[in-house]
Amino acid sequence: MSSFEPGISGISLYAGFLATVSVLLIVALARSSGFLQDSRSALSLAAFAVLALVAERQTVRLTANLQLSVVFLPLLFVAVVFGPLAAALVGAVTVLPDLGRPFTRWVIWTANRTLIGGLAGFAALQVMGSGGSTFGRILAATSVAAVVDVGLDFILSGATLVLRGTGSIRDLARTTGPVALAGYPLYTSLVGMLAYSYVAFTPWSAALFFIPALAAQRLHVMYREQREAVSELGEANDRLERANLSFATALVATLDARDRYTAGHSAAVAIYSRDIAERMGLSDQEQNLVHLCGLVHDIGKVGLPAGLLEKPGALTLEERRLMEEHAAISERILSKVEDYTEIARIVRHHHERVDGLGYPDGLSDSEIPLLAKIIAVADSYDAMTSDRPYRDAMPSRVARLRLAQAVESQFDTSVVAAFEAILAGSSEEYRAGRRDDFTLETQQAQQPALTAATA
Repeated sequence: MSSFEPGISGISLYAGFLATVSVLLIVALARSSGFLQDSRSALSLAAFAVLALVAERQTVRLTANLQLSVVFLPLLFVAVVFGPLAAALVGAVTVLPDLGRPFTRWVIWTANRTLIGGLAGFAALQVMGSGGSTFGRILAATSVAAVVDVGLDFILSGATLVLRGTGSIRDLARTTGPVALAGYPLYTSLVGMLAYSYVAFTPWSAALFFIPALAAQRLHVMYREQREAVSELGEANDRLERANLSFATALVATLDARDRYTAGHSAAVAIYSRDIAERMGLSDQEQNLVHLCGLVHDIGKVGLPAGLLEKPGALTLEERRLMEEHAAISERILSKVEDYTEIARIVRHHHERVDGLGYPDGLSDSEIPLLAKIIAVADSYDAMTSDRPYRDAMPSRVARLRLAQAVESQFDTSVVAAFEAILAGSSEEYRAGRRDDFTLETQQAQQPALTAATA
């Protein structure tokens, strides 16, 4: 695990201190224990050093300042089988390909790997002692070395983060703790078996185990990468969905310039529709989608002849025919917006009736999209309970009665039943569409995170 942001005041001194300590450790180990604790050739150690180099390349970023390396397996194995000096040197070698600017960072990485490998190997050596290479002793040595590895890695990484000002010990523990608890016990047991196989049988038997072990580590890296990708995709979706809402409210604001009633009506229909969808047990995606559709369901009215929306009296047959064109006009407008295909389809059909007598296509019952049926109920109710140029608003109880009378002819029964259940337990402000959030401005300011509304 390594931190990798540009250094700040004091970090160079810290790097020099780590480098000095790591060099002293290597010198002390060389004088006290010799190069190899195992009698096997240096060729075997070189092979595991190459393996560690490959493992070091397999990293996954946990946060903006931390990345996780999978060098743990081969480095722990070298510490247990070949001893502390070999582990310290292999640890240093794994960072050699990263030599370059900023050099302070490279020095810290190299010193960290050297100290972790050397001290983990020293801990394993103390447990092994002179009691022989039994499976139990090797497993115990591996466990102790793993604790030293994890603990020292946490301390050194935490110190680097704090000195650079790019993180805290608490954040580091929160990020790396679950990874260690989930993976390290399994990997420790695996390395113990590998080490015993190597010592008790033949180096080739360890190689047979190491291939699936590294594959398991690689799968772990891929899993972390996938989670990171999913997280980034979710953030991108949130940004897109906030943009969708902003675009929808901008469209309605355009209509508001002609007809003040329609903007307030659209905001109310959006909220009523979303609440009905939630009451009916629809998914969050469908709830957010119907909310967006509710906001823009009348946008086609911008294409109607001047004066038609503002007419104070009843419409003539020709004027009503023109008014009914707004659903198709809405679809034509919205279908030209990228990712609004489904929204356009739903908006087109929000004036269809379950008996087939609606417009623009005369669809009936199951042919009508469910979200369009929901908008139809919310649209009609808010129209009835709002003041219009040619009549006063109806009381909520009258509008609810008219909805009930129109089930199975104009409206879907399940949708009306869900809306009635909502209204029965709501405040009068909600029933009349006068609650604080029943405005276009409030909904735009809230910018809810609409999950995959246009997926």
